[in-house]
Amino acid sequence: MQLRERLNAELKEAMRSRDTLRLSTIRMVLSSVKNRDIELRRELNDSEITETIVTLCKQRRESIRLFKEAGRQELVDKEEAELALLMGYLPQQLTREELAELVTKVIAEVGATGGKSMGKVMKAIQPQVAGRADGKLVSEVVKEKLA
Repeated sequence: MQLRERLNAELKEAMRSRDTLRLSTIRMVLSSVKNRDIELRRELNDSEITETIVTLCKQRRESIRLFKEAGRQELVDKEEAELALLMGYLPQQLTREELAELVTKVIAEVGATGGKSMGKVMKAIQPQVAGRADGKLVSEVVKEKLA
């Protein structure tokens, strides 16, 4: 089942079960996807929908950080619940160890040495970890390995 079809099916299920949090989260995802469809003047494929969901996850993480700083625990809880639902639509996330192993392999392939090669490594690894690891974490691991 394609991701768009899965989202629509789960939207209907959330309506039937009156799960307001899941319903609003799925509507938010579908709205973002529809906006990107209009922007690009074509329907997004699964990988592009995944990219959109990753962007929404980043927004949730930033909101959580800001709400924690402001002491708004009820909003932190809501954002964390939305983030958990969004993560369900992403591929299985890589652990730090798996990511480190992948980075080591890519560094060897690219022949990178030192911090100046970080751009090459990041460019080579991004397609392999798209949707499976947070960009900040990838960057940290690459920096550690190149140091």
